[in-house]
Amino acid sequence: MKKAFRFLSFLIIFLIGFTAFAQDIKWDKNGDTFYAVVKNEIFQHSLPNTVGEKLISSAQLSPKGQAPLSITDFAFSADGQKVLIYTNTKSVWRLQTQGDYWVYELATEKLTQVGEELPESSLRFAKFSPDASKVAFVSEFNLYVQDLTSGQISMLTADGTRKLINGTFDWAYEEEFACRDGFQWSPDGTRISFWQIDANQIRDYYMINTTDSIYSQIIPVEYPKVGESPSPARIGIIELASKKLTWLNIPGDPQQHYLPRMEWNSPEFLLVQQLNRKQNHSKILGVNVTTNVANLIFEEQDETWIDVLSSWENTYGLTYRHEFKWINGGKEFLWFSEKDGWRHLYRIDLSGKVTPVTHGNYDVINLLHFNEKENSLYFHASPENATQKYLYKAKLDGKGTAERVTPTDLPGTHSYVISPSGKYGMHQFSNSFTRPASEWISLPKHQPLDPSQSIASKLPANQGAKNVEFFKVNTADGTEMDGWMVKPKNFDPTKKYPVLFMVYTEPWGANVKDSYGVGRNRNYEGDMAADGYIYISIDNRGTPAPKGRAWRKSIYRKIGRLNISDQAEAAKQISKWPFVDPTRMAVWGHSGGGSATLNLLFQYPGLFQTGISLAAVANQLTYDNIYQERYMGLPQENLEDFVAGSPITHAKNLQGNLLYIHGTGDDNVHYANAEMLINELIKHGKLFQFMPYPNRSHGIGEGEGTIAHLRMVYTNFLKTYCPPGGR
Repeated sequence: MKKAFRFLSFLIIFLIGFTAFAQDIKWDKNGDTFYAVVKNEIFQHSLPNTVGEKLISSAQLSPKGQAPLSITDFAFSADGQKVLIYTNTKSVWRLQTQGDYWVYELATEKLTQVGEELPESSLRFAKFSPDASKVAFVSEFNLYVQDLTSGQISMLTADGTRKLINGTFDWAYEEEFACRDGFQWSPDGTRISFWQIDANQIRDYYMINTTDSIYSQIIPVEYPKVGESPSPARIGIIELASKKLTWLNIPGDPQQHYLPRMEWNSPEFLLVQQLNRKQNHSKILGVNVTTNVANLIFEEQDETWIDVLSSWENTYGLTYRHEFKWINGGKEFLWFSEKDGWRHLYRIDLSGKVTPVTHGNYDVINLLHFNEKENSLYFHASPENATQKYLYKAKLDGKGTAERVTPTDLPGTHSYVISPSGKYGMHQFSNSFTRPASEWISLPKHQPLDPSQSIASKLPANQGAKNVEFFKVNTADGTEMDGWMVKPKNFDPTKKYPVLFMVYTEPWGANVKDSYGVGRNRNYEGDMAADGYIYISIDNRGTPAPKGRAWRKSIYRKIGRLNISDQAEAAKQISKWPFVDPTRMAVWGHSGGGSATLNLLFQYPGLFQTGISLAAVANQLTYDNIYQERYMGLPQENLEDFVAGSPITHAKNLQGNLLYIHGTGDDNVHYANAEMLINELIKHGKLFQFMPYPNRSHGIGEGEGTIAHLRMVYTNFLKTYCPPGGR
C-alpha cells in the first residue's frame, strides 16, 4: 500500500544533497513528477504541490528472510510498472558500477533478483527492454539477457575476458571518455548494440599489493601509455530472436580511431561518433544496421583537439552516458562545437545540414533542457564573469539572442535541474560567502514554489564573512587571469605574510570559482587564516574556464610550459605585493596540480621555497594515451614537447624544500612516476622528503587513519619550511 503524507521538498534536498539529488531523481513522462530515494525508500513527488507519496517502502524491497535492499540506484520501465533496483555494489576503478539488480513489480509487489545464478555483485548496467519483458546486463565481460516471465538467462557473448571486453570498457575509455555503460537496446527491443574493446595488444601495468598478504600480489591493469596505439573498438549488433551477431562496417583503422558515442535513432538506424587518434577530427556516421552501410553525416576538424565531453559535465555521475539530443522527430540532433571560437549549440540534420542555435561571445557551459513546442532551450552560461554560472534561455530555432533567467541580485554560482516539461526547476545557489541553498522554482519567471522555503528566505542564515577576495593578474602579453585569495585573520597590512599557492593548471580543472568552499584547504590540519597564511589560487591559460576556445586551446602541446610560465609570472607579481613575504612562498597541488608544483619548483628555482606535490605525473610519457595525446599530440611526432613539459627533465634544478606524496596502488597516475623522479633527484644529489602511502589509489584516501595522517604530514611540513604568521 502507498502511504500518503506531507513533506517539504527542501527536506529531500537536505537529506540527499543537491549534486546527488540532481543525479538520482527520475522524472515521470509527464515531466512534472519525479521520484527520489529518501532513507532507502522511493518517493513520488508531484510539482508544484508539496504532497508526496511513498511509492515503494523498504519493507517491500526486502527479499524473503533478508534485510531490505540498500538502494544505490533505480530505474523505471518504459510503462512505469516495473522498477529495477541496483544494490550490493562494488567499485570498478572510480565508481560503484558492479553489483546486484532486482526487479520490483508495482502491481503485484513481486521482487525478483536478476541474474541470480551469476556471481554475487557481478552485474553491470542492467536495463529493461522497451516492452519491459526482459533485462539485459553485463557480467564478467560478457553480455546477457534475462526473460522476466520465464526467468531464463541467455548468454549473448561468450568470448569476454579481462582483455576482450563486451558491453563495457577498458580503463582508458572509462577514465578519459567517461564510457562505462557499453550496450543499448534498439527502440523496438529486437536488437542490442554493444561495444567490444580489444585490449589484447595493450600492455599491462603491474600494481603490487604488499599489504594484504605476506607475499606480494600483482594487480595487472590494461593501460595504454601515451605513444601506444589505442585499444581497437568495434560495435556489434545482436538479433535477439536468432542470436545473430553482426559487426558494424565502420571505415578506418580501429587501432587509429576511437568510438566514444553510439546511439539508436530508429530500429534500423544508429549514429556512431568516430574520433581519430589525435582527437582533432570527429565524424558522425549514420549506420543502416540492415545493410550494414555507414555514411558520413557530419565531420569537424581542429588544429588542437575536439572535446568529446567537458569538465563542466558530471562525467563521474554513476548514470552518466553520452547521449544525442534528438529533435524534429529524430531528424535532427543538438551538438556542441567551438568552431566559431566559443562553445555553442548547433542543430544538425541527418543530411549534414548545420544550423546555429546559440551565438555570441560567450560559452554555453552545458545544456539543461529544450522544448520544441515552445521553441526554447535552457543552459548554463556566464558571459560577464568566468568564475560564476547562471541560467539562460534561448530559442531552439537559433533566432534572437539569449536572455538571462537567473535574477541579478544573487551574484555567484547557480545550478539547475529542469523538469522535462520545462515548467519547474530545482535551483541551487552559493557563492564564496554563502552556504548552498536550494529551492523549487517555476519557469520561465523564476519564482519560488514555496516562498517560505525560498533561497531568499534562507540568505540571512546562510551568509557568512566575506573571507575570499577575487582578483585579476595580467601577464606581460596582456592575458588576464582570475584568482582568489584568503588573507590571514586579523590581517595587518604593515606586516609581511607567507603565501601558499594551490595549483592544478591543466585542461581538466579550474580552481577559481565563486562558490561556497572555495579558499579551503582539505589537507591542512587547522585554520590556515587563523595561523597566519595567505592562501591563493589562479587559473592560467588552458584551464577549462568559460573564456572561449582560444583561452582553453592555447595550452596545446604546451602542458608543463605555458601553464607553468603563467603561474610563475603571477607568483612573481604577487611576491612584490607589500604584505607578501617573498622568502616564504609555497605551492601545492594534487595530480595535475602535483605535476605543476614540481615544475614550478624545478623550472623556477628560488621563486618558491617550499612545495608539496601529491600523486604527480613526473614523466608525461607514463600517462595514458587518450588524455596525453589529446592535449600534447603524439610523442612520435613531437617528443621534445613531452620532455620539456615533464618535471623529471628539470629535477636537477631543485633548490627548495620538497615533500613528494604518492599512493603505491595508484591505477591512474602510476607509482612508477615517484620512483623515476626519486632516482633523478638522487642522481643530482637533491635532498627532499618522500611519503608513500601503501596500496592507496590516486585520491590517497583509503585505509584507516590515512586522511588524518596525510593532513598531519602535509601541515607539519608546511609549518616547518614555510612558517606561518606576519612579520
